[in-house]
Amino acid sequence: MNPRVREVAKLRDLLQRHPIVGIIGARQVGKTTLARMIAEGYPEPSFFFDLENPEDLTRLSDPMLSLKSLKGFVILDEIRRKPGLFPVLRVLADRS
Repeated sequence: MNPRVREVAKLRDLLQRHPIVGIIGARQVGKTTLARMIAEGYPEPSFFFDLENPEDLTRLSDPMLSLKSLKGFVILDEIRRKPGLFPVLRVLADRS
């Protein structure tokens, strides 16, 4: 079995049990590609924020306002650049 197929299956399983899943690893190993692969198969809309993109950083200047109305699959690429998002994500994940 292709390792990427196993990773996709594992992440899909985790997403069925948890509202937030992180993909961590070394640079340039395919984390963003993997997240996009998962999003393509997700039944709801997907939203992608690249926190190295100044436009996306601006969109997330008020993260609660920007994220609270989104329904579906949200990818926050390079989230390490904005650690202040983690408390907001916890609040949003705890809502029904």
